[in-house]
Amino acid sequence: MLKIYERFLQGFIYGDHLSSMRKPCGEHHPSNLLPLLCSYQTQSHQLIFLREGPQIGRVALDNLFNMWLSNQTLGSDFFLLGLFSQSPHPDILFFIIFVIFLMAVSGNIILILLIHTDSCLHTPMYFFINQLSLMDLTYISVTVPKMLVNKLTEVRTISAVGCGTQMFFYLMLVGSEYCLLAAMAYDRYVAICHPLRYSVLMNHRVCVLLASGCWFVGSIDGFLVTPITMTFPFCRSKEIHHFFCEAPAVTKLSCSDTFLYEISMYLCCIIMLLFPMSVISASYYFIILTVHRMNSAEGRKKAFVTCSSHITVVILFYGAAVYTYMLPRSYHTPEKDMVVSFFYTILTPVLNPVIYSLRNKDVTGALKKMLRLGKVPY
Repeated sequence: MLKIYERFLQGFIYGDHLSSMRKPCGEHHPSNLLPLLCSYQTQSHQLIFLREGPQIGRVALDNLFNMWLSNQTLGSDFFLLGLFSQSPHPDILFFIIFVIFLMAVSGNIILILLIHTDSCLHTPMYFFINQLSLMDLTYISVTVPKMLVNKLTEVRTISAVGCGTQMFFYLMLVGSEYCLLAAMAYDRYVAICHPLRYSVLMNHRVCVLLASGCWFVGSIDGFLVTPITMTFPFCRSKEIHHFFCEAPAVTKLSCSDTFLYEISMYLCCIIMLLFPMSVISASYYFIILTVHRMNSAEGRKKAFVTCSSHITVVILFYGAAVYTYMLPRSYHTPEKDMVVSFFYTILTPVLNPVIYSLRNKDVTGALKKMLRLGKVPY
């Protein structure tokens, strides 16, 4: 058994796992020297073992083997340091996030119910707003409840399966929302630039296909990135400097070379952002040209009100996404990353219903009608 451990250790030390470490400190010394304590360090991870002449101590080998196995095992837990560890008033922050979560959930549920029950809102534009609210509702439910429960129980751990599940749904919803915002821009383009053909170009079948395509693209993003990220060897500290398992934060814990992975993720994000942004930019370019040719001031005002809500959401969402996934690592710090993620993961889902309701007469009219009836639709 000792020979098996020794062979394993030699492969471990001289193999690919620790290729960046320096050579054993006793390599050029006679085997009959006194036991030497040799340290190997790679960035934040330190490996120490006891070398006793030509043989290696059984206890040291057992400890080293168990340490390596525990570090490499996918089933071990991660630790989410979260927002509360960075705040001087964690209880107040907990209360604020809890209130925001309740507002986001209730606001999106009410908007979904209004769109489903009011026949005046059965149009392509509100069909996409309904999908956006569904994404936001799922979006905030994936990350915030776990963070709040961890604070209440004073337990910061999350299992590897839970971390991978959270990462997958998060990536799927982010990718889907990128594409959905592009579909909404195209819908506004058809409504303003081709109003007479709007009912034909944006019929229910087209809307369902566009929405399904958005969910499909987001699912591909989640299925591609999550397995690769979660199969990296995590032989450093498993403390995630974040309040949920975001792919860049988890990747930082890996002890392997992630350069190619980060380049691939960067290119993938460029594609995921570039195509929707191209559709959005082209749509609003033609919208601006059409609005400029309008003689009616009322028509211009209506077009501006219709598009301004969508433009606001696009700026909020894409601005944060560009910072998170496209800027080089040198621009990032754990504190900045958490603030930006807090903005578009927690605040954006509560802002979207407000943006699309307060500035929209159809939604406010449907809400007033519901309140006058004195009952909540179901």
